Amino acid sequence: MIQFLLNQELRSEHALDPNLTVLNYLREHVGKSGTKEGCASGDCGACTVVVGELQTDDHGREHIRYRSLNSCLTFVSSLHGKQLISVEDLKHKGELHSVQKAMVECHGSQCGFCTPGFVMSLFALQKNSDTPDSAKAHEALAGNLCRCTGYRPLLAAAEQSCCAKQPDQFDAREADTIARLKAIVPTDIGELNSGDKRCLVPLTVADLADLYDAYPQARLLAGGTDLALEVTQFHRTLPVMIYVGNVAEMKRIDSFDDRIEIGAATSLSDCYEALNAEYPDFGELLHRFASLQIRNQGTLGGNIGNASPIGDSPPLLIALGAQIVLCKGETRRTLNLEDYFIDYRVTARQESEFIEKIIVPRASAEQLFRAYKVSKRLDDDISAVCAAFNLRIENGVISDARVAFGGMAAIPKRAAACEAALIGQPFNNAVIERACAALAEDFTPLSDFRASKEYRLLSAQNLLRKYFIELQTPHIETRVTAYV
Repeated sequence: MIQFLLNQELRSEHALDPNLTVLNYLREHVGKSGTKEGCASGDCGACTVVVGELQTDDHGREHIRYRSLNSCLTFVSSLHGKQLISVEDLKHKGELHSVQKAMVECHGSQCGFCTPGFVMSLFALQKNSDTPDSAKAHEALAGNLCRCTGYRPLLAAAEQSCCAKQPDQFDAREADTIARLKAIVPTDIGELNSGDKRCLVPLTVADLADLYDAYPQARLLAGGTDLALEVTQFHRTLPVMIYVGNVAEMKRIDSFDDRIEIGAATSLSDCYEALNAEYPDFGELLHRFASLQIRNQGTLGGNIGNASPIGDSPPLLIALGAQIVLCKGETRRTLNLEDYFIDYRVTARQESEFIEKIIVPRASAEQLFRAYKVSKRLDDDISAVCAAFNLRIENGVISDARVAFGGMAAIPKRAAACEAALIGQPFNNAVIERACAALAEDFTPLSDFRASKEYRLLSAQNLLRKYFIELQTPHIETRVTAYV
């Protein structure tokens, strides 16, 4: 059984299809049809809901963290121990919520199909913002698409809802909601079971290891932003899943003198602060990683584990010399991330083995790390090419080089010939040009609807040139956010 709050209503579910998304649960099982399906792939934001989760701050104070999610990509099992809020829950005692009023007064809706998703994104923005902030408003709404209104009135609604922020029914009930969430904190393995399909929800790494050993055919479910597409887009059935989002040990971020250890189930939003503090380019790239809804849900371990050749984080982590800890039963092994990827969607992971955490070296003054993403649009898009450069230069000579790319091969990988052309050489234009030519030895990219092979190779070479120019003239640095 799993338990969660549907706004303030306690729901206990057991005999549900684990392949059921939160979107279809709301619409088909509880009669809340305000949440819409637009794309069923997490691109449009029409299905946005907000999930509240019990948190404790550094001072030991308990509070509820509200985050926007795409309900079309969220399986019901991931709600275990949390609160689900949909657009129907905002109106209170016959009065519209302040974010709904802002949408009306700023003329933020026309046909209205996308409106519930915008309202819920604004609600989450208001809950997480004390003052109007244009950058935060753009970030909050980047995962919501509108075909007819135009974004000026929507941004005006965001500004008004944060300016006119007033206590609402959720604030008034916070103490009671905290008490109710504490009452349903999971204490044992949860399960959804429809007879022929099941999803298990462990709470510890040990339980996860035991379950995965017992069900090696199971699919591991973290954020589900990629896995759910098999259900929503390809109409496949997932007979057995194991949801890792309630394993607290795998959601920790621990900092040491020489490294940061990030639990594989840590959301990309939670990774941001730690990675941005060490490597600002990593933080900038995370701002361009899909949308806020996806980052709130997707995990760093999942982005690695699905082994996509165009995943945004692996090239950066490889260039930084990151490692992963793989767990199977009581056995653990540490593997250089670059050795994890073998071929297209083929990895070094053994049966019943899972990624427990990612180890990222701390930054040093000698490192010259930069990352770049080339895509068709700035926000909410997949890379055509993703590049990461990490050089050490001593007395004008390149003493070490780690260069990694995504989108250039069947796997994210280092550019060995390019690195060889750089190491031991002076850091000058002639050497960079030879290294650019060497990239043609490292990669034979494919052509697809994102980019031609010629465009990919030329882009990779130009990104290396860009890296060189920026380090020579840092005052013109544009970095990852400005390169499209």
